[in-house]
Amino acid sequence: MRAALAWARRRPSIGGLLTVLSALVLFFSGRLEVGGMEVQVGMPGMQTTILPVVLAVAGALAVVMPAHHVFYGVVVLAASLYSLVAVNLGGYVVGMVLGCVGGIVIVSWMPRRAIAAGSGRPAPGDEAPGGDTSGPATMRSADDEGQADATRSARRARLRSATRAGVA
Repeated sequence: MRAALAWARRRPSIGGLLTVLSALVLFFSGRLEVGGMEVQVGMPGMQTTILPVVLAVAGALAVVMPAHHVFYGVVVLAASLYSLVAVNLGGYVVGMVLGCVGGIVIVSWMPRRAIAAGSGRPAPGDEAPGGDTSGPATMRSADDEGQADATRSARRARLRSATRAGVA
């Protein structure tokens, strides 16, 4: 259970959930039943099926592949705004609002490491097991980078002098 929660926290899960809810609202608002018979007419009938599917797929993919969250968020925003015209005023406005909020959350989501980069310390949960902060999950300060540059420069100078001594 903890592993699933940790996985969900590293992804735009709330935006994906709102988008899938929006898709459900749009899907069921576009269905008209008359005497036990479902009525769908032409292009609007197709739009009430395709648009919610696009929203649900984009929301799910934003959660599964968070590296492309901006693209999926823009798709969700465009489809949600188009639903105002195509699907019963955007699922009686509720589906459109849920989709727009979900799309905005997906687009504006940032990974925890990017948030921690501004503070100069690792995000909670990014440390190596056992609380060790010497691994690759931690950030290096400017002083550490300066020392690394000085070490590299010293190695290069020694290599050059050894090469010249060996050649001469």
